[in-house]
This record gives sequence, structure tokens and C-alpha cells, in this order.
Amino acid sequence: MDKLRVLLQQNLNSDFISATLSSPRDSKRASKVRVRPVQKGERLFFQVETFRNNQAFHENLQGDEASERLLEWMENMKQLQMETRSKSYTVLVSKKGRVTIKGKSHKVLKEQSALSHNRKKEYILEEGIPVPFLVDLGVMTDEGRVIHAKFDKFRQVNRFLEFIEDILPELPKGREITILDFGCGKSYLTFAMYYYLHELKKYDIRIVGLDLKSEVIKKCSELSRKYGYEKLRFMEGNIADYTGSHEVDMVVTLHACDTATDFALARAVEWKAGIILSVPCCQHELNGQIENEILKPVLGYGLIKERIAALVTDALRAEYLKREGYTVQILEFIDMEHTPKNILIRAVRTGRKGDNGDRIKACEELLGVSPTLGKLLEN
Repeated sequence: MDKLRVLLQQNLNSDFISATLSSPRDSKRASKVRVRPVQKGERLFFQVETFRNNQAFHENLQGDEASERLLEWMENMKQLQMETRSKSYTVLVSKKGRVTIKGKSHKVLKEQSALSHNRKKEYILEEGIPVPFLVDLGVMTDEGRVIHAKFDKFRQVNRFLEFIEDILPELPKGREITILDFGCGKSYLTFAMYYYLHELKKYDIRIVGLDLKSEVIKKCSELSRKYGYEKLRFMEGNIADYTGSHEVDMVVTLHACDTATDFALARAVEWKAGIILSVPCCQHELNGQIENEILKPVLGYGLIKERIAALVTDALRAEYLKREGYTVQILEFIDMEHTPKNILIRAVRTGRKGDNGDRIKACEELLGVSPTLGKLLEN
């Protein structure tokens, strides 16, 4: 594979147009992989789109990382077609792993299609197709046009649905799925979940949205009845005191403030929820605790201390979930220019508890912190 590694490293650059990996040896791993360039600000990424079980999974990688990922996929694929502005390549891999590369030069340089910032992005909820709840929540017009001032919210909704799309294989089949959304607020994402999973994907789901604001709950309940969403309910209440469910498949907590996130995560672990999606907010607790003599010069700057404390809070939350039997990812929710609260914790339950308890304790002692989630899980 060394020849192929060199080929990819030499061509995953600004002249790259596209690549398709096909003819899988094991179609259960992936039936096809496509690659295209994506421009984000001043950085060039390569979007790797993997097709598996009639679903598509996306990840954006930079040059060397993209090269290594494609090499991994080529261990399962027999063929790669790649287009650049100057050449076309066909790569064949034999059963014994022998790599054959054929290249053909273009007489005239090919034009690249516009990169993502100049082209219409394909969203799960498409522009131009009116979605009832987005119209009523002021994100779309009756004709399906996204209102300019609400475009960030439109992107956020679609980004969230991409995270759900990735974990669809983890959802149970053949029975009702229970989802709890703590701190649902105006419920853009709650309605999006129901619309995507029930209306588009035809899952049998029941969603409960919980929030402290009675007016918000009233408004969302009215909309749910208007759309005929029989299994989407909204309730007024506190995360810590909720007792309405004993078996839960997915727990969602988006922008639950400070330790409210910890109470939601603890309840999710208690219920053995199969999936957890959490976007933490206002992580104040550790900012008042964190203390380390060596880091004193760094922690002396209030803004820096606040950000470090927030990152430590979410990293420890992820480690607690690993300890309790989850595989955990910390992902970028939406771009930094739209909100500083851009971390999403995605956890999928395996039931195999992690062996990281001692490392968590050592980290807490080093930083002088005692997070709420740790105490809740101990109890």
C-alpha cells in the first residue's frame, strides 16, 4: 500500500476533485466511499462519505488524516477512481494486496466544482421544502425559504440530525423507542428529532420534552397537537426530580445549564440509556474549584481559567460515562463563529465498564476538583 499512500499524499490538495472507492470485499463494512473537497474558512478539508446499510456517514478530514483513512478503507475495497485537475487515476487492489495504479493526463486542466462555501449544501431537512414546525418556529417561510436571520438555527438543526443519523444503527428495532429531552426550551431540536425519526425514517418513537418554563411548555404542546404528533409530549419539571420513565433508550440534554447537565447524565446512566446526546452549557462549577500550584500563572487569568474549567468539566463527564460502560465522543456541534457552546458529547452504551476510575481520581486530585456528576454516580 506504500505506492497508494504516496499517490494520495501527492493528490489530496487544492487540485483534487473527487474520488470513489468501490467493489468491497465485505459489504457489511461499507458498500462505497466517496470523497470531495470542502473549504472551511481558510482550511481545506476532504469530506469522506461512507455508505453502509443504506445510510451515509460523513467526516471532514485534513490531508494526511484523509490519506490514512482512505488507506484503511482500501483494505476492504478492490477499486479506487480519483479525479484531479490534471489527471485521472484508476487503482486496483488484488486479493493478495497487490496495488496497480494507472494514470491518464488531461489535455486541458479540468475545472473544479465550487467548494462548499460557494455551493448549495445538501441538508437532511432541505431548503425549499417547507417543514411545518420550522415554519411555525419562524425559521422558514410558508414556501420553505430559510429566513436569513434564522439560517444559523437551520444549520444547527441539520447538524444535530446528522449526529442522530450516525447512531441510527444503535437504535432498537421492532418496538417503541423512548427518548427524553431535558431542558428542551423552544424545542427546535425536539421537533426536528420527532419529524426526522417518525415522519421521515418511520421509527416508532415516543419523545418527552421537559423544561421549567410553563409558557414554553404550553406553546410546544399546542404545536405538537397541531401537527398530530401523538407521541411527542411536553412537561414542566426539573431534571433532577423527573420520575415519569423507568426505561429510556435515548437521553438528550441540550444547553442544560451548569450542573443540570450532570443530573441529566446521571439519570441517563441510571436508566441504562442506550444513547446520550449532550450539549453542555454554562459550566460554572469547576471554575470555582479548580486549583493547582503549577498552573497558577495560567489560572490567574479569569477568561482562561473559565475556558479551561469548562473543557475539564466536559472531558471528565466523558470519562465518567466511559467508566460506566459507554463509548464516548466529544464532537464539534456547530462552528465556533456561531456560538462558543459548540461541544457535543455523544455516548453509546456497550455495558463494558471502563478501567479509568483511578485516572479520573488522580486528575481530580491534581486539579482540586469534585464534579457533581462524580458524586451523583457514587450515590
